[in-house]
Amino acid sequence: MTDHNPPPERHGVRRLFTRTSWPEARFLADVLRTETVGGALLLVGAVLALVWANSPWSEAYTELSRWVPWAGGAALHLDLDLATWAADGLLAVFFFVVGLELKREFVAGELRDPRRAVLPVVAAVGGMAMPALIFVGVNLAAGGEGLRGWAIPTATDIAFALAVLAVIGAYLPQGLRAFLLTLAVVDDLLAITIIAIFYTDDFSVLPLLGAVAPIALFGLLVQRRRTWWWALIPLAVIAWTLVHSSGVHATVAGVLLGFTVPVLAGKGRDGRPAPGLAEHLEHKWRPISAGFAVPVFAFFAAGVSLRGADLGAVVTDPIVIGVVLGLVVGKTVGILGSTFLLARFTRARLDEDITWSDLLGVSLLAGIGFTVSLLIGELAFGADSTAGANVKAAVLAGSLISALLATVVLVRRNRAYRMIALKEQIDLDRDGVPDVYQRPDA
Repeated sequence: MTDHNPPPERHGVRRLFTRTSWPEARFLADVLRTETVGGALLLVGAVLALVWANSPWSEAYTELSRWVPWAGGAALHLDLDLATWAADGLLAVFFFVVGLELKREFVAGELRDPRRAVLPVVAAVGGMAMPALIFVGVNLAAGGEGLRGWAIPTATDIAFALAVLAVIGAYLPQGLRAFLLTLAVVDDLLAITIIAIFYTDDFSVLPLLGAVAPIALFGLLVQRRRTWWWALIPLAVIAWTLVHSSGVHATVAGVLLGFTVPVLAGKGRDGRPAPGLAEHLEHKWRPISAGFAVPVFAFFAAGVSLRGADLGAVVTDPIVIGVVLGLVVGKTVGILGSTFLLARFTRARLDEDITWSDLLGVSLLAGIGFTVSLLIGELAFGADSTAGANVKAAVLAGSLISALLATVVLVRRNRAYRMIALKEQIDLDRDGVPDVYQRPDA
C-alpha cells in the first residue's frame, strides 16, 4: 500500500521541506499545470508589448493603452484607460484567486500547522525584507529621491516562477515545489498588505464602509453555498467599485471577497462530503486569472520603450540598480539566509532528498517579481513618468537575470535527480526492489 502521508520526523530531528500529503500533492499538480500555461501566456503578452512599444508603430500601442472606454464614469472614478482597467480591474480577479488560495492554505493547507508554516513564513519575510533594505540602501546613498519605490523588488511572481520550475524541474523533489508555492502565497499576502497600507492615496472612508455590505452579502451567499453567478458577480463588481472609490487599491476587494469563501467541505444532498467551495471556485477562476487577466495586464504594463532612451542614464539610475539588486541578490540572500538561520537555531535539517543547492535555485527563482512588482512600480511612480519607465525596465531585467541564474542551477540539479530516477527504475526492472534512495551531492 502506498503511503500518502508525509514521513515522520525520525529521532526527534525536525526536517525542512518534508513531502506533503496526497491531497496537497494533487492540488499542487493542478496549480502547476494551470500556472505553467499562464506563465507562457504572460511571457507572450510581455514580449508582444516590448516589441510593439519599440516598433515604428509604438504610438498605436500608447494610444491603445491610454484609450478611455467609459468617459462618463468620472462620478464613480471609473473614467479609466485600458491600462488602468487592466491593473485595477483584471488584477482583482488575480487577487480573488490569491484570496481563495490564502484562506485555503491557512485553513486546510500547509500553513494550518504552525510547525510547517514557520519555514515559508520566515523565508517570505526574509525574502521581502532583504530586497527592500538593498533598495533603500542604494537610494539613500544616491540622495533618497526614489525611496517611494522601496517595495518594488519585494514581490515574487507565482505564475512565472512556477512556469519556469515546471519546464526545467520535472525531477526536482515535490517538497521544493510545495515550498515555492507556499512561499509565494505568503509573499502575496504581505504584498497586498503593503499595497493597502503604503500605496493608498486620497483615502475616503465612506465608500470603504459602503463596501462592507456587498462583501458581507457575498460572504453570506457563499457560506450557504448559493453560487448564483447572477448574484455573486454583481455583488463583487459593486464591492470592487466602492473599494476603488475609497482610494484603496481596488485589487484588495478581490482578496476580501476570496476570504469570505468557505474552505472545508460540507455535505451534499446525498449526505456525502462535497468539495470545498474555495477549491471549486479556485478551479473555475484560476484559468481566467492565469490565462487572461494576468497576461493582459502584462501586455499593458510591460511596454517600456527604449527608443531614443539614454541607456547609460537608465543603467546608472539608483531606482534601476535598487530594483535589479533587490530581485537578484536580495531575494536570494533573504530566502536562503533566513532558511539557514532557522535551521541553525532550531537544529532542523533539510529533508533527506533535498540539498542546499536545490534551495539556492528556488531562492533565485523567487527573484522573478514581474506582475506585482510592475503594479507597485506604477503605484509608486506612475506609468508615464521617466521613473515609471525605468522601473519597468528594471523589473524586466531583474526578473530575466533571476530566471536565467535559477535555470543554470536547477537544470544541473534536475539532471542529478533524473539520473537517480533512472537508476532506481533500472534496479526495479532488474529485481523488483529499488536501492535505498540516495540524494545527489550538492
